[in-house]
Amino acid sequence: MSFVDDVREAACAIPAGAVASYGDVGRQAGVGARQAGRAMGLLGDDVPWWRVVYADGTPATCHDGQAPALLRGEGTPLRGTRVDMTRARFHWAS
Repeated sequence: MSFVDDVREAACAIPAGAVASYGDVGRQAGVGARQAGRAMGLLGDDVPWWRVVYADGTPATCHDGQAPALLRGEGTPLRGTRVDMTRARFHWAS
């Protein structure tokens, strides 16, 4: 399995209403945040890309800026345009 597959698996595990940072996904996949971001760019739209955000809660700007609306639609807690990371951050089981 490649690191791209590991990133896909990590991103797909994030439930609706929750998010993870690129660093969180990278740690789960065994790579760095930048590699996780690169891998996310290679994945299809079947992966919930909008649930992977920057560490400060800023959503991705790709896909014509659809991420905030998709997050709101799932009930993800936001503070203005950023995700409330304290309330929304997903933690994988050890």
